Amino acid sequence: MDILAAERWSPYLVGIGIGILSWLTFLISQKPLACSTTFAKGSGMIERAIRGRKVADKPYYREISLDIDWQFMLVIGIILGSLISALLSGDFKLQWVPSLWNGAFGSAILPRLIGALTGGIFLGFGARWADGCTSGHGISGTMQLAVSSWISAIFFFIGGIITAQIIF
Repeated sequence: MDILAAERWSPYLVGIGIGILSWLTFLISQKPLACSTTFAKGSGMIERAIRGRKVADKPYYREISLDIDWQFMLVIGIILGSLISALLSGDFKLQWVPSLWNGAFGSAILPRLIGALTGGIFLGFGARWADGCTSGHGISGTMQLAVSSWISAIFFFIGGIITAQIIF
């Protein structure tokens, strides 16, 4: 069980695990492995808590239904699993500015928060606009041999490489 305490896991083992999880997801739920809809559901649940039940009548929220489902639990599991992994490996630390960002842009917290918030907003809009995120298209869609997902996955990598080259 030394792998659970490793700071970095083998990408091959992780890829195999994600592939098996994807197969099981299709087998059990008849739905693809994905998680971006969960964030839209979460925002709808927050809005419903503030504004009341009429929020659930919005066409988009009727389409995705504002309930806690297996995808919602998957996202919670991703967060908790990441925390447990970091704690077991001894790699957990609270930091406002990661070392890579610090090396490129300095240690100021406000630019890092603005960059993270802006990136998160763009990522959220893009995932909903594309009707899926990297896990939805890049894992589940490509596994189903969906041409749109293969195109999306290729451009995810191209965009990520270009962005990393520009920023870092």
